[in-house]
Amino acid sequence: MTKDNRKFSVVIAGGGSTFTPGFVLNLLQNQDRFPLRKLKFYDNDAERQKKIGDAVAIIMKERAPEIEFEYTTDPKEAFTDVDFVMGSIRVGKYHMRSLDEKIPLRYGVNGQETTGPGGMAYGLRSIPAIIQIIDWMEEYSPNAWMINYSNTIAIVAEACRRLRPHSKVINICDMPIDIMTRMAQICGLKDYHDLDFNYYGLNHFGWWKGVWDKKTGKDLMPELKKYVSKNGYWVGGDFDKDTEPSWEATFKKAADCYALEPNTLPNTYMQYYYYPQYEVKHADPHHTRTDEIREYRQKIVFGECERIVKEGTAENNMWDRNATHSEYIVDICHAIAYNTGEKFLANIPNNGAISNMDPDSIVEVPCLFTSHGVEPMTTGKAGIFQRGLMMEQQTCEKLVVDAYEQHSYEKMWEAFALNKTVPDALVAKKILDDMIPENKPYWPELK
Repeated sequence: MTKDNRKFSVVIAGGGSTFTPGFVLNLLQNQDRFPLRKLKFYDNDAERQKKIGDAVAIIMKERAPEIEFEYTTDPKEAFTDVDFVMGSIRVGKYHMRSLDEKIPLRYGVNGQETTGPGGMAYGLRSIPAIIQIIDWMEEYSPNAWMINYSNTIAIVAEACRRLRPHSKVINICDMPIDIMTRMAQICGLKDYHDLDFNYYGLNHFGWWKGVWDKKTGKDLMPELKKYVSKNGYWVGGDFDKDTEPSWEATFKKAADCYALEPNTLPNTYMQYYYYPQYEVKHADPHHTRTDEIREYRQKIVFGECERIVKEGTAENNMWDRNATHSEYIVDICHAIAYNTGEKFLANIPNNGAISNMDPDSIVEVPCLFTSHGVEPMTTGKAGIFQRGLMMEQQTCEKLVVDAYEQHSYEKMWEAFALNKTVPDALVAKKILDDMIPENKPYWPELK
């Protein structure tokens, strides 16, 4: 239960996201912990947002009529009188994501949303949009917090560190939460709330050093390592009925990632860095994960929204069965609102959290969440293998932000050329040259 009578106003920046309805249901299910007085959506795509917004309006009317709800394309209306901004934007939408995936594959390089050239392209697109949202928040609701989970998180967080160092922005990711829920199931526990952990790395680029049963203190790493060595993080089809088919291969591939470095447990995204040739070989350059999403999650979500609007009721909607994707975001808002000091992961300047990484590296480490923001916890030294990988990857991310600040073709080429997924500088240049005209509406002019 909440500790006082406060109620909060939240705006979801990216109201047209396919994840938004599930987030709304999660917010409504947690009104005892994080009560709302107002919920707003903001999106610059009015048509897409309307499909989601009209269905959510019915949900709100049926489930929580006392909470004021609206959706808008007007920044002043959206960001005025809010306590929390939830950043869930995708600059260029799925059209640009598809290009992020398919252009590198033309040259035998990983085509992936947040890793390799595609991830860097996406990050460069995201920087100005996230900075703009921060500025709107600070203009219209200067006391608000922004919880950003818009990719590419590491690049966005580096841009925030440089360009808005004093802004109330926390950059987070749900992938470790998803994996920890799988870990809990492997060990016979309910979900990530039942686990304590030590984790370190970069966003989509990290490792668990320890996992324990939060209640008993039991070390779960031996059991988890034994399971992951054979199965990865795959726990069966029933758990994944609402995800795209390629996720099965992703979770199973964690077994091969674990085999390379068996002292820790890997984030699933390490597959793209450990086994890039395998990933390219098993990719279809004409049908990537974006196509799966269009055929699967996007089709299902917009179809469900259309059904709700047509029937005029949200009874028995798909999110009632599984609205857990964003539960950790509610946990974080509760921790900040009520100064609980709970432990979650965040992407922050290192400043000693990983003792053998540069202070200004953006790292993903456990932090205590309070009303003053996040307080990083020390995780010890990175292993020699992990530190080498991290230094290379975080340098790529810094070069992307250099390219943004300096409008530099050279810096972006260097970022691509340095990345572990790219075989040489000539291939990097070809990918970049193909990406530049496609990203003209979003990138600064690179000279």
